[in-house]
Amino acid sequence: MLAAVITFIVILGTVKTFQIKAAMAQGASYQPPPEAVTTVIAKQEEWNTTLGAIGSVAAVNGVTVAADLPGLVSEIDFTSGQYVRQGDVLIRLDTKQERAQLAAAEAQRDLARLGLQRTQSLLSKSLIAQSEYDTAAATYKSAEAGVGQITAAIARKTIRAPFSGTLGIRQVNLGQYLAGGAPIVSLQALQPAYVNFTVPQQELGRLRVGGSIEVTSDGFAGTETGRVAAFDSVVDEATRNVRVQAIFENRDLKLKPGMFVEAQLARGANTPVITLPVSAISYAPFGDSVFIVEDVKGPNGKSYRGVRQQFVKLSGSRGDQVGVVSGVKPGEEVVTSGVFKLRPGAAVTVNNAIQPGNNPAPKPEDS
Repeated sequence: MLAAVITFIVILGTVKTFQIKAAMAQGASYQPPPEAVTTVIAKQEEWNTTLGAIGSVAAVNGVTVAADLPGLVSEIDFTSGQYVRQGDVLIRLDTKQERAQLAAAEAQRDLARLGLQRTQSLLSKSLIAQSEYDTAAATYKSAEAGVGQITAAIARKTIRAPFSGTLGIRQVNLGQYLAGGAPIVSLQALQPAYVNFTVPQQELGRLRVGGSIEVTSDGFAGTETGRVAAFDSVVDEATRNVRVQAIFENRDLKLKPGMFVEAQLARGANTPVITLPVSAISYAPFGDSVFIVEDVKGPNGKSYRGVRQQFVKLSGSRGDQVGVVSGVKPGEEVVTSGVFKLRPGAAVTVNNAIQPGNNPAPKPEDS
């Protein structure tokens, strides 16, 4: 019985060993069914090297005109939205009290002048001491300074435009009391106009002062063309971006201070890139890649249509397309959809009946 049991166990182990080896061999030679994908033949194109940025419009000169001294509004000489020139009167504050003070100060000045003339005549005849003449001269100068001080206060109550520009909406009314520094109206010089935006620090070497720039906005039709005027002298430590300022003639007054605009800057000559649909790129923290369809040799030595994962360097996007600088050669067949279900060496079957979007300037139907 013991011999029979041992013989049975040996026979059973041998059979199972052969079965496991057969299963392992079958698993090693197993080829999963091919995945259905769409592809496109890589083509090289010339892309203009423009840099996009978001900016805001600012006036070359822009202030909120305010009252210099407190007072009562006695006259308003402008209307909201009016264009004014430098020096034009905007409002006048009541100066009745100051003018009365000016009359008294002028009387004191005239009296001091007469006293100075008398002491000068007496001094020439050596009838008074020099000190008396000096006192009379100081009194006259003090009275003259008092007149000038009151005259300046009266002038400061006449508020004029500090520069030529377009006024905003009036914020005061006739007869209103204004405290010192109270806002009156916004004044903006719109010709020319500035556009301020930021660019990454690695783009500084490609940009230059005087370079061309175009801006668009939903606030006006078409584009406005200007030039780069200046770069900030420091880089923002938080974002590593640099502030750039562009200047525009703004002849049609399309650009308004505070307006949101999209800017396109020229960065030099055109760059050759491989254009692929955005859906062809597999984005990952360790690097972006694509899958290239080619003949792959399987474990059994036979060739089949499979994919090879290739890491790429991207240059930017344009509509449905993305530019590839390196990693893909012209003429290679690149997978454009179904990337998420692929792995290196996976078998594929190409079905290009329906292709993903690949338009450099798409126009959605619902836009």
